[in-house]
Amino acid sequence: MKRGIFKCAIFGVSLLFLGFSCRGGDLGGSAGAVGIAEEAAVLAALLAEPQPPVHAFTIVAAGDNLFHDVMVRQPPGGLDFLTHYLTYYAPIRSLIQSADIAFINQETPLGGAEFGFSGWPLFNSPQELGLALIETGFNVVNHANNHALDMRERGLVATMDFWDSHPEVIYLGVHQSQERRDAPAVINANGVRVGFLAYTYGTNGIPVPRNRPYIVSLIDLEIMEAEISALRPLVDFLAVSMHWGYEYVHSPNAEQRRLAAFLAELNVDLVIGHHPHVLQPMEFLPRGDGGRTLVAYSLGNFISAQHDNNTLLGGLLYVEVQKKDGRVSIERAGIIPVVTHYEAGFVNFRVYPIYDYTEELASRHRNRTRADLGRANISLQYFYNLARRVLGDAMIDYDPFAAGARGKEP
Repeated sequence: MKRGIFKCAIFGVSLLFLGFSCRGGDLGGSAGAVGIAEEAAVLAALLAEPQPPVHAFTIVAAGDNLFHDVMVRQPPGGLDFLTHYLTYYAPIRSLIQSADIAFINQETPLGGAEFGFSGWPLFNSPQELGLALIETGFNVVNHANNHALDMRERGLVATMDFWDSHPEVIYLGVHQSQERRDAPAVINANGVRVGFLAYTYGTNGIPVPRNRPYIVSLIDLEIMEAEISALRPLVDFLAVSMHWGYEYVHSPNAEQRRLAAFLAELNVDLVIGHHPHVLQPMEFLPRGDGGRTLVAYSLGNFISAQHDNNTLLGGLLYVEVQKKDGRVSIERAGIIPVVTHYEAGFVNFRVYPIYDYTEELASRHRNRTRADLGRANISLQYFYNLARRVLGDAMIDYDPFAAGARGKEP
């Protein structure tokens, strides 16, 4: 982004020179020399004038980090959980670390060993998973989802205690107290104040503790409007995480669209959607103040042990934001498809950006080698076709941080 700004500045200076040199008159005489001197002085004065600062940042956002029972068993070969989990994210680490802000929906509680590790239907994951997310580069973590209370109040408090011991990370949607909930979640990203809020449709029927009604941020239009209205004047850019929608459906439902329009009317800049476990489209909606709200309806699974082919394709949202003359705008946005890879026996879990996934890897995927599962049609082309069908022109099939990168669709 800085390179682009520099190029624009040079282009502007070139136009000034071009405009001056095209004036009429004989440049060979003394009058011409005086004219050139005058123009040079004007140009020098223009260049000396302070230019309005341009602030910019990038944000990436990942969907459901969903750890099933096969992913929370003791790692093979005597590895510790942290080392083991870092291998899961190794293929995508450089993408995450290149962004100024990296968001993820941590679908499972991080209650730790005290509660026993478990998968569906009541999840609990090692806290080393949280450490792996930090080392991978995530600095905004959402827990407002339907599994927040799987380990009940004590498990959620243990999860929050873990994140409280890592102040370099902002966690969203769950709260130790009403005072903590009321405190604004804001990151200063290269001179741009970025605020976050998060909400979930529910907690799988597990009631929110009556004595701590603030502990999970549920979708409630009156509360949401109050919290958004309180935070909006404090920030330049406002992102809201939404756990919503029908599972395993590639199109947003009427409720998602209604809520998205509601958020746009409140001048939210970015809506980060998750829960359906599959990709859904993204679009811009008109905002109440005349601007635009970017809505990514569902980013699908980031990584999981789900086995239907369409749950193996998720997305990493990529957004470039610029602030100039007090105005904030989204300059570029798209979704990088990501593939969950694992092999027979549920081993060798990895998450790959689609442009680094290969047909050779697809040939080793458990769904390909277990023909009896009825999912052997999995292939690199399958993932590209599905991503293109759902995302259309919003699909990014190259590293957006790499200069001159181009897509690799087969």
